[in-house]
Amino acid sequence: MHTAPSDSLDLLLFPSWLVPVEPAGIIFRNHAIGIRNGRIALIAPREEAHRYVTKASRELPGFLLAPGLINAHGHAAMTLFRGLADDLPLRSWLKERIWPAENKWVNEDFIRAGSELAIGEQLQSGITCFSDMYFYPELVSELVHKHGVRAQITIPVMDFPVPGARDADEALRKGVALFDDLKHHPRLSVAFGPHAPYSVADANLESIRTLIAEMDAGIHMHVHETAQEVEEALGKHGERPLARLARLQLLGPRFQAVHMTQVNDDDLALLVEHNCSVIHCPESNLKLASGFCPVERLWEAGVNVAIGTDGAASNNDLDLLGETRTAALLAKAVAGSATALDAHRALRMATLNGARALGLEDCTGSLEIGKFADMVAFDLSQLAQQPVHDPVSQLIYSSGRDCVRHVWVGGKQLLDDRQLTRMDEERLIATAQEWGRKIRPIP
Repeated sequence: MHTAPSDSLDLLLFPSWLVPVEPAGIIFRNHAIGIRNGRIALIAPREEAHRYVTKASRELPGFLLAPGLINAHGHAAMTLFRGLADDLPLRSWLKERIWPAENKWVNEDFIRAGSELAIGEQLQSGITCFSDMYFYPELVSELVHKHGVRAQITIPVMDFPVPGARDADEALRKGVALFDDLKHHPRLSVAFGPHAPYSVADANLESIRTLIAEMDAGIHMHVHETAQEVEEALGKHGERPLARLARLQLLGPRFQAVHMTQVNDDDLALLVEHNCSVIHCPESNLKLASGFCPVERLWEAGVNVAIGTDGAASNNDLDLLGETRTAALLAKAVAGSATALDAHRALRMATLNGARALGLEDCTGSLEIGKFADMVAFDLSQLAQQPVHDPVSQLIYSSGRDCVRHVWVGGKQLLDDRQLTRMDEERLIATAQEWGRKIRPIP
């Protein structure tokens, strides 16, 4: 863990606490982390680290330095629909409010404005990597490249036309082209995003299966989001959605099952057998009354569980630290055990488990020598965090995203003392307000 570089460092940081996430449960006190060429090159005790030459160094007293948070599921541009369709069940929310709003408003300008707003909000929330499942994915990839964050871009596929694609075949063709364009990009990856089992027919799912076998790409899909979805699938197909996906040979280590609020013994066996990841979105599930993902049961069975905010139209924020606190508290109630999803495991779910779900565990998700320097510095010196008996517990149970002070992605600082370094926050706000006036004009 304390491997040292042979030549000078670009940056040396001295936090009060360094939480690498891997190894699990470890907290380094009086340690430093050194960055060179965008990667972690040194983790060592303070006295040892002072012996190395560095271009810049920074003391972070009262700060906990952790891997950047990974938002494993969201719809970035839907920030512009924040608060538009609240207090509705999923089907009403989707069919009566969101789909009509998308048909009316979603275009390239909408995607750019909403995605930039989401990137800025996520950086201020300590999120260094996010998975986006929305329209015009090629535009989102351009913004991710421009603003320095890390992302998995998923290609939206449905049985009907969507903004940017007249049908599933066109969506897949464009997706393959984007995959080829970005396959060597250091911060971008492409997966396929069939919307849900109820909105994508077998023929289109089989086309996706063929593509991912050739490309080794991920599949990102809403699955078992509600009891109604499962019941309707049983009536239509005579099998549960996850069983149908297994029959179609879509399940595997690159399958990212989003929501999974309905899990019986057969479902669990399929998830384990195929080494799938589950992406838990507790606040969206609570707000839409969709159900409860049995996180502790999945974890104990060996399923990789990551966490996502979902879109701001159903959450209504992109605050992954708050989401993680909700997940930790909810897991205890659902499992009937106060020991379920402790603070260290909750942080792991929001970092390394997210990286594993997105196929990025070799390059991000933990603070380890050789990985990209994707890091967030949380300020635990404020009144609400005192006294600090256990910094990880204080982070998960006592802190909000207002304690996020600094963010680095690939060693480049994108948030400095809560100020975005590559984005104009005033412009983001003004653009969002302009869209708000168009979407819902004041009478």
